[in-house]
Amino acid sequence: MALDLYAHPFSSFCQKALIALYEAGTPFALKMLDAEHPENFAALKAAWPFGRFPALKDGGRWVIEATCIIEHLDVFHPGPERMIPEDRDVALEVRFLDRVFDNDVSGQQQALIYNALRPEGSRDAYGEALAREKLEVSYAWLDDVLKGRRWAGGDRFTLADCAAGPALFYAHWTHPIDPRFETLLAYRRRLMARPSFARAIEEARPYRAYFPLGVPAEG
Repeated sequence: MALDLYAHPFSSFCQKALIALYEAGTPFALKMLDAEHPENFAALKAAWPFGRFPALKDGGRWVIEATCIIEHLDVFHPGPERMIPEDRDVALEVRFLDRVFDNDVSGQQQALIYNALRPEGSRDAYGEALAREKLEVSYAWLDDVLKGRRWAGGDRFTLADCAAGPALFYAHWTHPIDPRFETLLAYRRRLMARPSFARAIEEARPYRAYFPLGVPAEG
């Protein structure tokens, strides 16, 4: 049965779902969410009035939110490697780290972006400082946790890495990771070199002008 992914390539959470699809080699159709395709927005809003994306349509079933999409794919359209390990103990670690990357990295990074998009004079200096402080805490914690690990959950690429790639990619643009966090920076480089995420990065490249803080030279 055909899969339709309602998404935009520049969105970090859409990239998270795309990475899992590319890892598994699962065929799907991208339903682009942009001004040129209002019918796709209309279909998404009809199924999910909040209109947040990505969203996956699998036949008559809609699956909302990137983590749920990846879990759905693991059950109904599995690839060569499971994104959620079968070992329940490891699976709990993977799911926990997925939430850390979504909430404590992406969430704080996006708070900074939303603040930058506010009109001049209405920006929240205190909120910005707090988000940057929380990112520093996340970077330090992750740098310690990732020591001795190739991927977030250990030796295998999983759901947590799907979350980590876009989260760390854009977070480093928004609030650079200090060079002292060598383990975290090395992990980010491995993620960027992973073919599934490298593909997502390239597909998002045409939209970089939309990034409100400017793209660093290293890209």
